[in-house]
Amino acid sequence: MSVFTPPSLRFIKTVGLIGGTAAAGVSLPLIIGFSSAMLSSSNSLQGAILSAILFPAFLLAILRPKMLVAYTLLIWAVAPELRRIADWSEGVYHSVSLLSLAPLLTGVTLIIPLLKEIHNIQKASTRIMLMFAVALGYGALIGLAKNGMGSVYDLANYIVPLLLLPYFAVTKFKPKDIDRLLTAFANIAVLVAIYGIVQYLTVPPWDVFWMKHADMMSIGNPYPLEIRVFSTLNSPGPAATFLAFALVPMILEKKWRGTLRWIGVLLVVICLLTTLVRAAWLILLVMLLMYIGTSPSKGKWKTLIQLVFVAAALFWVVPKLPGAEGLVARVETLSSVQEDHSYNERLSLWQNMLPMVAANPVGQGIGSVGQGTKLGNDGELGEYGIMDNGVIALLLTFGVLGAVFFFGALGAVVKQIFARVISRDQLQPYARLALATWTGAIVSLVSDNGFPGLKGYLIWMLIGLGLSAREITQSRRKGTPYAAIECKVSPR
Repeated sequence: MSVFTPPSLRFIKTVGLIGGTAAAGVSLPLIIGFSSAMLSSSNSLQGAILSAILFPAFLLAILRPKMLVAYTLLIWAVAPELRRIADWSEGVYHSVSLLSLAPLLTGVTLIIPLLKEIHNIQKASTRIMLMFAVALGYGALIGLAKNGMGSVYDLANYIVPLLLLPYFAVTKFKPKDIDRLLTAFANIAVLVAIYGIVQYLTVPPWDVFWMKHADMMSIGNPYPLEIRVFSTLNSPGPAATFLAFALVPMILEKKWRGTLRWIGVLLVVICLLTTLVRAAWLILLVMLLMYIGTSPSKGKWKTLIQLVFVAAALFWVVPKLPGAEGLVARVETLSSVQEDHSYNERLSLWQNMLPMVAANPVGQGIGSVGQGTKLGNDGELGEYGIMDNGVIALLLTFGVLGAVFFFGALGAVVKQIFARVISRDQLQPYARLALATWTGAIVSLVSDNGFPGLKGYLIWMLIGLGLSAREITQSRRKGTPYAAIECKVSPR
């Protein structure tokens, strides 16, 4: 049954929208100008770039909220490169930069469309968010006491990606909107891959400048064919993560493949190889197998044939690439993992850290692990700045109590996804992609805690898409006002 939306209500919303946009257009330049006058010349440049990044996000949040996630993905992908170019142009390296906040601040604009429709969120999503809120609240309290302001930055890295769950739950994404977003994701990944290949072959001067000053020599020498590619991201790990998560939908479905189709797939695969990050291949394989395993019989064979095609193309292309010897040698280490240095280090970390976690069940709090340790340590990573085990990192951060709620929320998420997967309809592919993503995220805990930051953003985006389809279906079936908003009356 159709529900009529009064013209007066539409008029009020339109006037409010125009008024809010106009106010932002007038006030934001004034704020930017005043702030720039108060900052040093170096910080002024960073502030100007940051403002130029945030203003489109603000407008999209008000006018085109469905396009906001694609824009934030772009900022997550290119902001580190903009930071490097800014530092190189000034000739000054900043260990802590305002531009580091660009992805987080852009992601915060998700609150605008979220608050507008928050009353339409379903109870199941509310329970999940409350469980995460308890874990994060507990970790933040401990973190503020033990780690100071570093915990605030780390907390933002958890919260901003998690905003995607309620955002997708209340934003009216139709299947075609989800397909557009996944296509945009593929196109951004292709751009990242193209720059990564250029970086591998030439190593631009701003990347060389940053490698030398940021002590990034562990990822190779700043010379062509001798570098582990990080493309426009911070390091090879995030670059590989971004490419791997984009590659899964690109391989699986034609409609998610992007503008360049199979050429784009091959470019992303080649760039992923040059990062030399084997954990990304593990995530990729797990996600593909989970999606294929839950597909209908006909879909299984089609996807398997596509995988064989990609493997055959790689078998032919990779040996012909410049520097192929190093790429092949890195891949071959997967067959002798017991002799691998990284594998043995991770095993040793588990054996050494588990007793420490057991002896401190309260936890160290948010800000004790990862990049947030730089803020309270003069720009240098702290004791647990690099933690190559995600389970240990979560237990160390949240303690036993917080971890119970955090893992409990993850369990509630997968329960919702399963409910969507077993209902065979046109929205099931998105649920299968969400299930594959959840599985990949859990498996990747053997190498790192991927829930904060860029990886967390990709995880909750792909999961949120699958859950949002379920929320929309439920709302329409129950006849809630959320579904009614989309309806119009036809004159009889």
